[in-house]
Amino acid sequence: MARVYRNWERLVRATLDREQLRNAGQGHERTPSGIAGAVPLPPSLGRATNIDAILQAADEIQAEDPQVARILCEQAYGMAQNLDPNSEGRGVLQFKTGLMSLIKQKLAKRDGGRIDRNRDIEHLWEFYQLYKRQHRVDDIQREEQRFRESGTFSTSLGDVLRMKKVLATLRALVEVMEALSEDADPDGVGRLIKEELRRIKHADATISGELTPYNIVPLEAPSFTNAIGVFPEVRGAISAIRYTEHFPRLPSNFEISGQRDADMFDLLEYVFGFQKDNIRNQRENVVLTVANAQSRLGIPVQADPKIDEKAINEVFLKVLDNYIKWCKYLRIRLAWNSLEAINRDRKLFLVSLYFLIWGEAANVRFLPECICYIFHHMAKELDAILDHGEADPAPSCKAHSGSVSFLEQIICPIYDTMAEEAARNNNGKAAHSSWRNYDDFNEYFWSPACFELSWPMRKDSPFLLAPKKWKRTGKSTFVEHRTFLHLYRSFHRLWIFLVLMFQALTIIAFRRGHINLDTFKILLSIGPTFAIMNFIESFLDVLLMFGAYTTARGMAISRLVIRFFWCGLTSVFVTYVYLRVLEERNDRNSNSFYFRIYILVLGVYAALRLILGLLLKFPACHALSEMSDQPFFQFFKWIYQERYYVGRGLYESMTDYFRYVLFWLVIFLCKFTFAYFLQIRPLVSPTNTILHLPNLPYSWHDFVSKNNNNALTLVSLWAPVIAIYLMDIHIWYTLLSAIIGGVMGARARLGEIRSTEMVHKRFESFPEAFAKNLVSPQTKRMPFDRQAPEVSQETNKTYATLFSPFWNEIIKALREEDYISNREKDLLLIPSNRGSLRLVQWPLFLLSSKILLAIDLAIDCKDTQADLWNRICKDEYMAYAVQECYYSIEKILHSLVDGEGRLWVERIYREINNSISEGSLVITLILKKLPLVLQKLTALLGLLRNEKPEEKGAANAVYQLYEVVTHDLLSPDLREQLDTWNILARARNEGRLFSRIEWPKDPEIREQVKRLYLLLTVKESAANIPKNLEARRRLEFFTNSLFMDMPPARPVSEMMPFSVFTPYYSETVLYSSKDLREENEDGISTIFYLQKIFPDEWENYLERVNEGKSTGSAEVQQSNSELELRFWASYRGQTLARTVRGMMYYRRALMLQSYLEKRSLGVDEYSQIDSLTTEGFELSREARAQADIKFTYVVSCQIYGQQKQNKKPEAVDVALLLQRNEALRVAFIHMEEDAGAEGRRFYSKLVKADINGKDQEVYSIKLPGDPKLGEGKPENQNHAIIFTRGEAIQTIDMNQDNYLEEAMKMRNLLDEFRGNHGIRPPTILGVREHVFTGSVSSLAWFMSNQETSFVTLGQRVLASPLKVRMHYGHPDVFDRIFHITRGGISKASRVINISEDIYAGFNSTLRQGNITHHEYIQVGKGRDVGLNQIALFEGKVAGGNGEQVLSRDIYRLGQLFDFFRMLSFFFTTVGYYVCTMMTVLTVYIFLYGRVYLAFSGLDEAIAKQARISGNTALDAALNAQFLVQIGVFTAVPMIMGFILELGLLKAVFSFITMQLQLCSVFFTFSLGTRTHYFGRTILHGGAKYRATGRGFVVRHINFAENYRLYSRSHFVKALEVALLLIVYMAYGYSEGGAVSFVLLTLSSWFLVISWLFAPYIFNPSGFEWQKTVEDFDDWTSWLLYKGGVGVKGDDSWESWWDEEQMHIQTLRGRILETILSLRFFMFQYGIVYKLHLTGKDTSLAIYGFSWVVLAGFVMLFKIFTYSPKKSHDFQLVMRFMQGVISIALVVALCLVVAFTNLSIADLFASILAFIPTGWAILCLAVTWKKVVRSLGLWDSVREIARFYDAGMGSIIFAPVAVLSWFPFISTFQSRLLFNQAFSRGLEISLILAGNKANVEK
Repeated sequence: MARVYRNWERLVRATLDREQLRNAGQGHERTPSGIAGAVPLPPSLGRATNIDAILQAADEIQAEDPQVARILCEQAYGMAQNLDPNSEGRGVLQFKTGLMSLIKQKLAKRDGGRIDRNRDIEHLWEFYQLYKRQHRVDDIQREEQRFRESGTFSTSLGDVLRMKKVLATLRALVEVMEALSEDADPDGVGRLIKEELRRIKHADATISGELTPYNIVPLEAPSFTNAIGVFPEVRGAISAIRYTEHFPRLPSNFEISGQRDADMFDLLEYVFGFQKDNIRNQRENVVLTVANAQSRLGIPVQADPKIDEKAINEVFLKVLDNYIKWCKYLRIRLAWNSLEAINRDRKLFLVSLYFLIWGEAANVRFLPECICYIFHHMAKELDAILDHGEADPAPSCKAHSGSVSFLEQIICPIYDTMAEEAARNNNGKAAHSSWRNYDDFNEYFWSPACFELSWPMRKDSPFLLAPKKWKRTGKSTFVEHRTFLHLYRSFHRLWIFLVLMFQALTIIAFRRGHINLDTFKILLSIGPTFAIMNFIESFLDVLLMFGAYTTARGMAISRLVIRFFWCGLTSVFVTYVYLRVLEERNDRNSNSFYFRIYILVLGVYAALRLILGLLLKFPACHALSEMSDQPFFQFFKWIYQERYYVGRGLYESMTDYFRYVLFWLVIFLCKFTFAYFLQIRPLVSPTNTILHLPNLPYSWHDFVSKNNNNALTLVSLWAPVIAIYLMDIHIWYTLLSAIIGGVMGARARLGEIRSTEMVHKRFESFPEAFAKNLVSPQTKRMPFDRQAPEVSQETNKTYATLFSPFWNEIIKALREEDYISNREKDLLLIPSNRGSLRLVQWPLFLLSSKILLAIDLAIDCKDTQADLWNRICKDEYMAYAVQECYYSIEKILHSLVDGEGRLWVERIYREINNSISEGSLVITLILKKLPLVLQKLTALLGLLRNEKPEEKGAANAVYQLYEVVTHDLLSPDLREQLDTWNILARARNEGRLFSRIEWPKDPEIREQVKRLYLLLTVKESAANIPKNLEARRRLEFFTNSLFMDMPPARPVSEMMPFSVFTPYYSETVLYSSKDLREENEDGISTIFYLQKIFPDEWENYLERVNEGKSTGSAEVQQSNSELELRFWASYRGQTLARTVRGMMYYRRALMLQSYLEKRSLGVDEYSQIDSLTTEGFELSREARAQADIKFTYVVSCQIYGQQKQNKKPEAVDVALLLQRNEALRVAFIHMEEDAGAEGRRFYSKLVKADINGKDQEVYSIKLPGDPKLGEGKPENQNHAIIFTRGEAIQTIDMNQDNYLEEAMKMRNLLDEFRGNHGIRPPTILGVREHVFTGSVSSLAWFMSNQETSFVTLGQRVLASPLKVRMHYGHPDVFDRIFHITRGGISKASRVINISEDIYAGFNSTLRQGNITHHEYIQVGKGRDVGLNQIALFEGKVAGGNGEQVLSRDIYRLGQLFDFFRMLSFFFTTVGYYVCTMMTVLTVYIFLYGRVYLAFSGLDEAIAKQARISGNTALDAALNAQFLVQIGVFTAVPMIMGFILELGLLKAVFSFITMQLQLCSVFFTFSLGTRTHYFGRTILHGGAKYRATGRGFVVRHINFAENYRLYSRSHFVKALEVALLLIVYMAYGYSEGGAVSFVLLTLSSWFLVISWLFAPYIFNPSGFEWQKTVEDFDDWTSWLLYKGGVGVKGDDSWESWWDEEQMHIQTLRGRILETILSLRFFMFQYGIVYKLHLTGKDTSLAIYGFSWVVLAGFVMLFKIFTYSPKKSHDFQLVMRFMQGVISIALVVALCLVVAFTNLSIADLFASILAFIPTGWAILCLAVTWKKVVRSLGLWDSVREIARFYDAGMGSIIFAPVAVLSWFPFISTFQSRLLFNQAFSRGLEISLILAGNKANVEK
């Protein structure tokens, strides 16, 4: 039995070891160690106990006393057994078994004897006493007491961390002693233990206080390791919320958590039943909010700090601002009588209550006005409770059982209703109109009717009624029907304006420009047009509100009905009167009665509209319209514009208004001039001619135009021109915005420093600019007399002193990031300038080789001293180098020697100074001997810079220098004087001269020695330092930004606090070792790729890593270097690790700034220069605490809990990031399975790393249910936003980066919230982005340039002058309080809010926010780098814009903006995609028009009879379309940005390079992507988040994958256009012949080629023969593979084909698809009448016969594709039939060609006719799939579809295969794709070929 037991132990131990090795082998080096690591604790045990802490303590003391470690482990085992005796929990059995095995193996007696447990308690007590003495616990307590009294520290940060570990161990020992003391001798050790426990409980807060989890401020228990508690503003804030005697008394049994005094939050917890962790979370939030508000007003200086009333008022009004506005809108009384009537305590109670409601509201946080409703009633309950002496639970939160829970009673009922509604959306597939989204729920509270919900809330209220399955839910104020009509409804003013202008210009053109009364009367026809179009808009209002009539407000319905009838009657009346006016015009005897009435009516109506428009839209009149309470006026105002809670006051200042009005007037002038002269007027003559032509011969059977003035001919002529007319306003907008943006950028001083040479030239001015903008007054604290020239040198030195610590930290950061080498770092560092040297010391990279050049000048000098100095001063840095060298030599020699040697130094310098003052230096010194002096001096400095003293060698070197200076350098006269100098001669003769050398020990002297040595020895120029392009770019941008306008820096203590917030799901956190070394199909690993792409950074990394290899064991070194390698690679990808590192620079910058400010706080006489040292700033507890008050970083890792449970590598990596970044917090959603009634329970948790590097739970807040009711990302943000702090929040995606130098400017940026940016303070600050992925490939470069132009120049113009900048993603900075009280930083309704970010901008604007843009600060951003990634991303964005068209936010902004701001808004949001789609539609309109003319034969007939073509207008339209298509207008802002920031030559070069790399092909392809997804989304829906993947894309994408992705979006459409072009070329007529055809259709052919072949042109190795062969095999396998259950579209054509049809879901969608598919029948109808066989016959019978032929071909296809597997009996018969039919078919075809008029050309024409007809039938079959399936034809349809896809694939594949035969094509393609990499000397050819022969392993 014993053997079995031993074997079992071995098995368990081996399993544990293997598990540990497996974890390590994943490449995630956070391998647990010791006892706690060997037996992982199951989550079910860890939550309820301190088992983990006890095991950790056992680990700590195992080496000291194994017996005590064993006692602790046994106690941990006992606790696990008590918690789960049957080991039912997940992992509990393994834990218990492993722990017991470990106790027996490791901790039991070594001799194998029995363990005596009788003395365990005595042994534990003895060890406890010994441990306290060894680790000076009593001293720790005394230190804590002193800290509490004085607020000062005497221990270092390292001591603090050791203390924390000691206290953690001590706490575990106390807990185990307490558990074991029950069984101890009550008179012996038991009594001692109980006394100790009593003493700890009553008197000793240290042990528990230090280990109580907290987030930022330790409020539950005092902590002397955290300095935040000593800040006066924090102490004052804690004091402000403390419980006072006039508050209601809490029950005696109410327990105060932690070791603190009772406060307001305890009362709120008791009264309303808020969760404890919600209370803790919001307590800290309120304390920090109040403390920061106080710090801006001034730090309290009294011993007992108090918060100013002003600070509390500021917080109160800001937090409750939305509530106050809500009450005012609904005309209800506030929860308080007046602001003056409530005291500061009541204000803090109300603020705390609001935050607590918000903090526990979960998904209800998306309903800001619902929160206002809840707060309104709870504030009244609180008011009543505060007026009583005793505290009682609030009735609204009290359950029938007597328990009090805000979550259960208030939030859960609302959540349950929202969850049931969300379940109706069928995972986003159901129509938006069939379920209520977040906005519908929230808008219920925009009406006084919401008070019908009552309080406590009625469960039977309509608001809380669960939806019924069969009944549509009533929407609130808007219904998101899926239709293009929303574009007209939302922006009807734009379309009316364009139509009226087109009508007016056309009338003038047809009247040949004559303006007279007759023309004026015709122009008045715009009246009926306007009225009818207005009626259409009111009709759409009525139509599109269907689905909300039962639940919408009565007033809103009344308005719709009144407007509908009013607009209808108006349009009828105006049209009738105008018709009578036309009759009068033809009647010469008329008295113009109706004309006068018409003018009067139009005049009155126009005046009324103008007045209302001015009052509602014109800024100066807006206040007047708000004040007017006249019912008559209010009625018209209400009819004119709907009144919502949001969208009121959407006006800007008069200055801003006039700016954007002028902007649009210039555009209108250009657009309508172009339209009139080049689009409309050239068409007048052709139109008149066609109208008056006699009956023309038609080639086919015509139904419409023959007897109707050739109507369709005119349509085909005008349609493309009208299409371009509607969209070319965007072209003019693009051009003007590029010009305005460029001018604004130049005015903002962007691009002034655009090269390293400019950095060198202007470096002298950087310190002053830096001090002016980025150094706070608290750091400067000195007078600056800029007028006095004598102190200018000292002032410059002071500026340099202020600048140097910051600059040096930037350079160190660049070195840490491996952008520069150690040598470059030494050359870039700037001396501290704190020494006694009288001049400014500049970095060595400015002064390198200057001394050598100066010596050359001196040697060649044949003029005077003045001339020599003038030549030196031409290079100011040469002058600096000479001066510094001169003074440094004096200082170093003076410190080295004493006695006679020092006298010699002083004498030499005195003589030289005298000769300089007399201008006789060239006489005093023999300058040709300077190189000899330099040689000896360099030798001396080379010795002195060594750490080890070499005094003898140094003395010899000084003597040699003396000899050279005295006997070679000095003139003969001076030499003779020195030689005869008695003191010196005597010392020399006696051998005392320079015999003693004082080796330099002073840090300043040592620094000067090192610097002077480099100054004299660095010979090469520093023009290329730093070499790394990214380092150059960063330094150039940072130094340029110093001269841009920005708010001055406030002290850190006064700056606005902020949070950074990053949502994360399951993307890459950190590349594992396996990820880095795993090779692709070409043999390329990620690490190999990175080494080649970033060769200089790889060299710098190796240099850095090899420095630290001298210490530590080999295993540790290998582990560390492996981890460093993973981080190095991850920092070059788009990983969470890179983002976290970048964002933590904010904390580092704040610590540095705070450290430099606080060093001399309150000590005025303290030398400023001496204080500016940064050594140890990261260890300063005051600086760390100050940074933590101001900065919080929360990463919302939504599924981190699941990842931990499943032991995913991402969880280990996130935990590693927590370990490395102490200020990082991770929020996640934790799910618990509950066997009870509740089912699954969800918690929102926040964790940080504890002292042992493990996750420590800070807060755990229960949620009402699954938080993911809507879109994933905004729900992820919403659950975690409660853990953010501060007044601002920066949203950062996990593909972003940040830089230390930019982080230093954050406090300047935050001060913009207080700046003047119009009539409203900013609510979102836009920030510039730098796309760091542009160097990977040409595609990445195109995308980078396009993105950069938008995030810089584009957003610059949007913010000012247009005032329509929204939030387009990250990294904007939000006003946190403003947004969390108004619904959050994004919207989350399913599908409609798929582009969640931009809705934050919409919401902010509608709620009277203000969005600005700032370019003196930048954040890094990664973008997609492969074509497929880019296409998926653009598809996601285009689909999101399609959903925006349907949204209420777009509708309201389109309706409520003034006309000009509405134009700006439209063309920069959905209008951009509308114009993109119009660009593509223009091609279709033009070609279908031309094909119609060709088929009907009218083009030839008209040309022959009238000799006209109207080509001027058509050319203008097509040229505009072509330029848009190839991306010229996309490139205009890009080029302007290049010119501004790179210079003209570089801009031209970059543009030409882009064209040579086929950027026009890429932009044309992108046009198709955007058009497809935008159009499909509006027609059918289907917008979804598309994971693009952000890895390094150099792999080859196979043909089948490209075909699947682009078949329907590009290939089908391109082939349709190609078919149109072929038909047009075959049957069209043109006087110019083939050349004319080519010129007219050039853009269309370019589009076809781009859409068909771009995926293969931009595919790595796309034309490599071997890859092409493999692709063909893969594609045919995929095409022929049968689908089935569970088979994915990636594996089978059938499965993919089924997936492609999923978007057609609704009847409306089927009808629209049917209508669109009918166009394909035109081909067959037209071609059959063009065959030689049919001649001139135009009867319908011919068309009918063609269908008989088509049916025959279908039958033949069916016979030939009949599967013999289905009928084995007829195999032989079928084969015989197929053979006979084949022969008969060939014979029949030959006979028909021989004996009829059917020609070979007719056969090809028939193919052209039948292919589109077959495709049309296919589309209809797919659309009406159920009908076709019921007829049993579905299998045949699928086979025909397979045949079509095979044919399309072959057409595309054939040219690719042909080009693959030529090897040079593949080489050229690699050059094309990776040109940027080649220009930087990269080895892409190696990467693509996988050739590693030359790479060292």
